[in-house]
Formats: sequence, C-alpha cells, structure tokens
Amino acid sequence: MFDFSVWLTIAIMHAVAVASPGPDFAVVLKQSLQKGKKAGIWTSIGVGSGILVHVVYSLLGVGLLIQANDWLYEVLLYAAAAYLVWIGFGALRSMPSENQTQDVPAAKGTSKNAFILGFITNGLNPKATLFFLALYSLAIPTDTSLSVKLAYGVYLAVATGLWFVFVSLLASHASIRRIYQQKGYWFDRLMGVVIILMAILLVVSQ
Repeated sequence: MFDFSVWLTIAIMHAVAVASPGPDFAVVLKQSLQKGKKAGIWTSIGVGSGILVHVVYSLLGVGLLIQANDWLYEVLLYAAAAYLVWIGFGALRSMPSENQTQDVPAAKGTSKNAFILGFITNGLNPKATLFFLALYSLAIPTDTSLSVKLAYGVYLAVATGLWFVFVSLLASHASIRRIYQQKGYWFDRLMGVVIILMAILLVVSQ
C-alpha cells in the first residue's frame, strides 16, 4: 500500500541529492550552454531514464540482502553517511573559477546521442549507485509491495528528468551562464552544508 510519509521522505532526500553538484548537473549544464535547449532537454531525459537502472538493481538485490543480513543495514547506513559527508565537504571546498562546469565529453549531432550521453552519465555513476542503494534500504520498508516500490522508482525517474529539463531551460540563456560562472561556487557551498546535515540526520535518527 502506498505510504505518503515514505514517499515524502524519498521526495525530500531525492530533491536534496538531485540538486547537489555532480556529473549529471555538469553534463546537462554543458550540453545546454554549448549546444542549446534541445540538446539539454534530451540529455535531461536520458539522465532521468538512467535512474531506472539504479531502481531496478536496488529492487532486485538490496531488499533480499537486508533480510538475510541484519548487519548490512548499519553498513549501508554509515556508508551512505560517509559518502554524503565526502561529497558535502567537496562542495564546501568549491572555489571561484572562470568555468564552473566540468569537462564532460558531449555527444554530437542528434537528440539520440544527447539522450545516450545523459543515460550513461547517470547509469554508470558510482556515487548514484551508493546513494540509491542506501535510499531504498533505509527509506522504504522491506515489506512494501513490489508495485509500490516500482511506483516510487518511476517517480524518482520522472522527477529527476523534470528537474534537469528545468535546469537545461534556464541554462540556455546567456545571462544565466555568466551568473553561474561568476557565482556558482556559492551554490556549491550551500549544497555542501545541506548534504552534510542530511548525513548527520541519517545517523542520529537511528
């Protein structure tokens, strides 16, 4: 049965994670700034679709592992907290630079290539792997039905895609590019604080 409180927890954790600095943001920003709105939107759709890769292996493996090994819960908890602290401090160390985007190889030409670029960037991101394993094992009760778990996963994919479509639309404007290049490090630092606080809450709430 669908649990609104569980969904709300997932939505909040996902919102913080998806808005934090990372390869998905970098590749969508780069595609949007360099190749325009269409490329940015298709890259965003690819990123959202890549979320389903993490959802599928989370559903197939983590629940069974948690049921068979009680100690794995705490391992995942502290691994997730350590990971969040690590990326949080990395964001806090962000400094001003002439170009805030990462040098991510961009697809050339078609919308298909843009989609594939976004899909691979998210699907093969090891940081996303750890985050989604922790998210599914900590936020979703193990007795939740498969259909509801799938519904949560579809929400995560759609919400991710919509967020990055929004980012791509904003980044298509030259004025936004100039602002980000000058002040983007302040956004990175703010998200670093939020991520570290989330890691602390994960540990002290247990």
